[in-house]
Amino acid sequence: SFLALKISYINLMSELCDRTEADIELVARGMGLDPRIGSYFLRAGLGFGGSCFPKDMRALTWIGEELGINMGLLREAYKINLKRIEIFIEKLKKALWILKDKRIAILGLSFKPDTDDIREASSIKIISRLLEEGAFLRLYDPQAMANMKRVFPEKPPRISYAESAYKAAEEANALCVVTEWDEFKSLDLKKIRQKMANPILIDGRNIYE
Repeated sequence: SFLALKISYINLMSELCDRTEADIELVARGMGLDPRIGSYFLRAGLGFGGSCFPKDMRALTWIGEELGINMGLLREAYKINLKRIEIFIEKLKKALWILKDKRIAILGLSFKPDTDDIREASSIKIISRLLEEGAFLRLYDPQAMANMKRVFPEKPPRISYAESAYKAAEEANALCVVTEWDEFKSLDLKKIRQKMANPILIDGRNIYE
């Protein structure tokens, strides 16, 4: 739960940085230089998912409240984590005005890189919100597509799965990076831009400068 608090804290600071045109990467680096804090779990982005952090936070909150303790700190940290999705969607709306019938590519479906685990992944919440908005989605992940197809079966043209990041980007009005796979860090962004209908990239994990 404490590690989750660190993630929510740096994500709250990233909101402040967005409003003031400060660089969250520099803020996190400065914080991490303090040996009392350290640099681990100070990566701003879409927040935490997976099977551990959300479950452990809910469990500890429940235990504390059963014992009559105000666990508001953990509740607020969890709210900050959930709000990251809405902030991400708002950035997309600001770039595209409306999302209905827009072609949006999603890169990364697992809750973290190097796994096919999609439990409480940010991608699920983002896909759900974009479908509510009426967008057309093309999804790609190096490992997690089979698992995601059980949650969101392929239904062209509304939902389709691509064989590569470059295929996902073809004719896309926007491209969203949702999981920080090393494969995405080394993409040829000039090539990506040429394939897209609109050169709009929403970096949900701060993997690019």
